[in-house]
Amino acid sequence: MTTAHPRPTTRTGAAVVPAPVDAGRWPDVAAVPRASWPVRTVAAAVLRHALGGLPLRVRFPDGTTLGLGGPLIEVRDPDAFHARIGTTGLIGFGESYMAGEWDAPDLVGALTVLAAHAAGLVPAPLQRLRRLWALRQPAAQRNTATGARDNISRHYDLSNDLFALFLDDTLSYSSAVFRGFPAEHALLPAAQHRKIDRLLDLAAVGEGTRLLEIGTGWGELALRAAARGAHVTSLTLSREQRDLARQRVREAGLADRVAIELCDYREARGTYDAIVSVEMIEAVGAEFWPVYFRTLDERLAPGGRVALQAITMPHDRMLASRDTHTWIQKYIFPGGLLPSVEAVDQTVRDHTGLGVTRRDAFGAHYAETLRLWRERFTERAEDVEDLGFDTVFRRLWTFYLAYSEAGFRSGYLDVQQYLLTKEPAR
Repeated sequence: MTTAHPRPTTRTGAAVVPAPVDAGRWPDVAAVPRASWPVRTVAAAVLRHALGGLPLRVRFPDGTTLGLGGPLIEVRDPDAFHARIGTTGLIGFGESYMAGEWDAPDLVGALTVLAAHAAGLVPAPLQRLRRLWALRQPAAQRNTATGARDNISRHYDLSNDLFALFLDDTLSYSSAVFRGFPAEHALLPAAQHRKIDRLLDLAAVGEGTRLLEIGTGWGELALRAAARGAHVTSLTLSREQRDLARQRVREAGLADRVAIELCDYREARGTYDAIVSVEMIEAVGAEFWPVYFRTLDERLAPGGRVALQAITMPHDRMLASRDTHTWIQKYIFPGGLLPSVEAVDQTVRDHTGLGVTRRDAFGAHYAETLRLWRERFTERAEDVEDLGFDTVFRRLWTFYLAYSEAGFRSGYLDVQQYLLTKEPAR
């Protein structure tokens, strides 16, 4: 049971002013779970244990603090904060931020500390009972052919204009590869082209290559491959992405070389010399990883090459969390799950005739990419509002970008470029 709690805040000068929450759009933000005193007390005790020895500072309204010093977390409403965490764990932690019940002057810094110590935040006895208290993934978010379309639409069909506000002109929504750090937003297009060119080189894409791209984005990789002389079939489940990608292809005069199709990867047909898939596997779901990699194998011609870019997480954390419902799944990527390097290797080995020939990690580049996106998103907050996205949405996306950046800065997350190869026909 929940109680109404319109709590996102905006700042006017030094004052914190409550802002109303649209309960129809954000029911679990507008209402704090009705948690019993024991639940709130246990949550507070777990937090004291988890945060007390970390290099950060958690400050409560009565002046008490937790932590050894470092990035500040300012808890504005302890009762709501503890109630949310006590009932829905890390989902509640994220919703509490969306509700304005806590804030951090250096959000990335605070989240980086938490990400670096993620494995030990929940005491071992509670970890062993995880199946009893952790929320399960909703059946409706399974990535069946129908479910995957709905899941993809919830994120990528938000608004092309929204993504254009914080991405660069290439509209690339995956990790760039920089020449050095720190980078500037003006360097993002070149860094994204560097990433794309590395993938196309891995897949040996050139004049006459029959290329299948699984996950179109907004078409930049398809355009760049076609400019090399490849014939590209690119698959997406997002109508917004398909429409804009097709427009970009027409404007580039490459419609004879690029076909953008609204199509699930499982429905792909034909044989291709090369396949490229950039940060698509994260949306597949563990249940369907074997199907995804078998599809790559079946669509690839003998002697062909697959270039795959994938975000990865530690194997033990993946195993611990693969069946639980997370804040990211609830609000950002429904049905998604990051694989581990071990999971990719095992799935390829057990379900395909492909071989993992090469793997390059470059997580620090993703942290830098996310920093640039986050800063641009923050700078253009008024433009985001003008598109019709309210305060809760803006806090949601600020938290998402900072949370992701922190994952890469702490080393909890990584990103890989894989080369998978198939033996030539005998």
